[in-house]
Amino acid sequence: MLKQRIITAAVLLVVLLAALLAPSAWPFVLLSAVLAGCALWEWLRLSLMPDMQGLAIPAGFTVAFVLGVLGGRMLLATPDAATTQLLSAVNQVLIPLVALLWVVGGTLTVFRAHTTERRHPLLLSLFGVAAVVALWFALAQIFISEGAWGLVSLMALIWVADTAAYFSGRALGRHKLAPRVSPGKTWEGAIGGVVAVLVWMVASAMWGNSFAAALVGRWGWAAMLLIAVFLTALSIMGDLFESLLKRRAGVKDSSQLLPGHGGVYDRIDALFPVIPVAWLLTGGL
Repeated sequence: MLKQRIITAAVLLVVLLAALLAPSAWPFVLLSAVLAGCALWEWLRLSLMPDMQGLAIPAGFTVAFVLGVLGGRMLLATPDAATTQLLSAVNQVLIPLVALLWVVGGTLTVFRAHTTERRHPLLLSLFGVAAVVALWFALAQIFISEGAWGLVSLMALIWVADTAAYFSGRALGRHKLAPRVSPGKTWEGAIGGVVAVLVWMVASAMWGNSFAAALVGRWGWAAMLLIAVFLTALSIMGDLFESLLKRRAGVKDSSQLLPGHGGVYDRIDALFPVIPVAWLLTGGL
């Protein structure tokens, strides 16, 4: 299992780096569209009732195809009027709405922690479509406007939070954070994640074009640190939200697309609430 995890992680890292460092934004935009379709397929498998799960595959393919086409139109030297209007609607309506639903609805859903059965399958599935689309548009626009470093420095916030929370929880964890949803997570781990993210944000703010530097330029140092704490909390909530969906569905992983790692949604669950909010906070409206 460990060997399988290492091989899969190495392949994923090579593919991601190749897309990020390519001379054109095309590879990343298309790769992220494919991953978005995979994540939606997995989400719908978790949220829909068993007799409706046949919709998951065509929905995933459709979203991946549509986002890939839209990505191509966004990358035109002069996007057409329809694409410009669509982006305006996405940035002013869809992304803020999805961000609000994550902050309020996602938090309440995790807090209530109804783990015994699939609840509100249609609403959760529709939200899944909106959440995947909003995540993709935010990711694509951050990459196109800020470049690889701007996006990676933001995603590093999530990686740092997750890694620090894991090791802090292993070493110091005593008090369960959400025992009914994810028994392994602790308050000590969450605090360790917050501390590590604050260190990362202060350090990366010194490097030009980083996500932290953009926040400092727009909001100032004190607000940047508060935003960092808020985004760390959102990343934890995104992780717990997926854990809740998996518990309701009675599965360990969202799929087996990534040998040794589960599914795409398992790997990007924390991105769902963080990226749209981050896009808005750096001027995405």
